[in-house]
Amino acid sequence: MRFVDEFRDPQMAEALLQRIRPLVDKKVQQLGRPLQLMEVCGGHTHAIFRYGLEQLLPDMVELVHGPGCPVCVLPMGRVDDCVAIAEQPDVIFTTFGDAMRVPGSKKSLLQAKAQGADIRMVYSPLDALQLAKKHPEKEVVFFGLGFETTMPSTALTILQAEKEGIDNFSLFCNHITIIPTIKAVLDSPDLHLDGFLGPGHVSMIIGTRPYEFVAQQYQRPMVIAGFEPIDVLQSVWMIMQQLDEGRCEVENQYGRIVPPEGNRQALQAVSQVFELREFFEWRGLGSIDHSGVRMREEYRQWDAEQKFSLPNLKIADPKSCQCGEVLKGVIKPWECKVFGRACTPETPMGALMVSSEGACSAYFTYGKVNQADHIPSEQLA
Repeated sequence: MRFVDEFRDPQMAEALLQRIRPLVDKKVQQLGRPLQLMEVCGGHTHAIFRYGLEQLLPDMVELVHGPGCPVCVLPMGRVDDCVAIAEQPDVIFTTFGDAMRVPGSKKSLLQAKAQGADIRMVYSPLDALQLAKKHPEKEVVFFGLGFETTMPSTALTILQAEKEGIDNFSLFCNHITIIPTIKAVLDSPDLHLDGFLGPGHVSMIIGTRPYEFVAQQYQRPMVIAGFEPIDVLQSVWMIMQQLDEGRCEVENQYGRIVPPEGNRQALQAVSQVFELREFFEWRGLGSIDHSGVRMREEYRQWDAEQKFSLPNLKIADPKSCQCGEVLKGVIKPWECKVFGRACTPETPMGALMVSSEGACSAYFTYGKVNQADHIPSEQLA
């Protein structure tokens, strides 16, 4: 990619839309219903809202927002575990900024920080490791969070801690895996999806082959998509071509970044440090088998779950918060009863309003929201 403008060209966008429209009309006439395409990644959700792509696409194409935001799927009980660790004496708790304001059952990490806990925002796990070297009298804990995209940097940091013999550093591991998530969505009885915009960042690590089950077992087309508006529109066009031709394949629109085999060195580091959990609890999706990772036995001395006694409780979201339904694509963000009213970026009730990849945050920031009372304009009509 030489210039980003190439991927934001209005003329190219219109050319793609002219190819998409007749394919949509033809398929809708055959099926007798609208088409539903899920963008798995929260980064795609924000791109779609930011550039108004949902309004540009034909009305009979519904873009369903998927669960590909790791902060959004973090259950409330794990946030409580973070707070419990952070409030221990002589602990420096480090985290990415997105996780600071995710509500727990009693408080968020930001609120715990305001009450005196030593909680610091970092940009990488290596920043946390440097803090451990600088403060040998403290236990520095890094909140490991994210799909396979962020796993390699966390794994390499653990290997660096081992190499340097830094024993006052540990990881609270909440890394999750994308493939069981997609399978859980496909098995959901509430959805009938016609195709997928596959996640670009995760695929940069794992490649394209792990998604082949989507096409082979579930007979759904998937296109790994980039994050610029032309990327998204071209990916929709590629899905529509598959549907028109009766094909179900995994195609790679984001080939400039995503190799079919993924990043072998990154995958090797992940495999060395982590192993699959038997199950992991997800907000909105419940317990999903083999959907999270934990540290292997040989790295237990850097495992915060072994160093600290944690509440480890399963806590339900507030009944008024419908993050789970939004995560599964059952409802749109503005259909949630508290969206824009009790739940705003300033007063979030759920993680989807906090995260930079959350669907509610995207719709609130870029959607048609009445600024007087924060009620979506669709509900005012």
